[in-house]
Amino acid sequence: MYLRESLDNILAKDPAARSRLEVILCYPGFHALFFHKIANNLWKNGWRTPGRLISHIGRVFTGIEIHPGATIGRKVFIDHGMGVVIGETAVVGDDCVIYQGVTLGAGAAARQGAISRDTKRHPTLGKGVIVGSGAEIQGAITVGDNVRVASRSIVLKDVPDNSVVVGVPGRVIYRNGERVAPEKPQEDVPDIEAQAIKSLHSKLSELEGTVKDLKGKLKQQSKELELFKDKVCPELALDTSDPANSGINSSVDLKSVDQDPVDVFLQGAGI
Repeated sequence: MYLRESLDNILAKDPAARSRLEVILCYPGFHALFFHKIANNLWKNGWRTPGRLISHIGRVFTGIEIHPGATIGRKVFIDHGMGVVIGETAVVGDDCVIYQGVTLGAGAAARQGAISRDTKRHPTLGKGVIVGSGAEIQGAITVGDNVRVASRSIVLKDVPDNSVVVGVPGRVIYRNGERVAPEKPQEDVPDIEAQAIKSLHSKLSELEGTVKDLKGKLKQQSKELELFKDKVCPELALDTSDPANSGINSSVDLKSVDQDPVDVFLQGAGI
């Protein structure tokens, strides 16, 4: 009964399917559900390791990973299937269609490790849900009946019935056939990298201003010190025109002293 219903469901939903024999031999989605049926029965009867083993064999054979603890409804069609991942506590309702590369994952709960064991971590799909290729539905959320999830979307919160979800993160754009206004304008979404660069640029400008002020104060203090020497201790005043009194080696190129070392390096000097 189950196999016949699954075969007829695929023939009804996939125009490329020509016969039951073709589905039995060539459809990995059908094979994956067959393996899951066996693994799930073992899992529910306490045979956890054999259930995981059957599930693993099914994954190797089909490229579709369905945890034996997942609940799969009737007339579910996994089309193409390669890369599909369905987690332990996921629930897939009747008449759902799942395309290749879809993930029904645990989201943040996966990072909690053993603490989240035996808790609801994966999504629940209602009846008649279609999930496009490469889409991700993460966390213990509920996706309502007759929802359409666009390819490559990432859904992180509950979705009401009869909705169309697109984007990263996923947002509802249609509900009950009517266009839905966006919840948050795109310009309100923060650009973390741009903010970091702007913060560093502001800090650098602030430091440059501080250095400039300090240089000005130092120059002013130097002038005041020279005036003090001339008035109070004229014998300390030196003739700076004489290299011997200036403390500067006449053989040193002043341009090379004042030049930025980064510029010197970039121009090839000292390499």
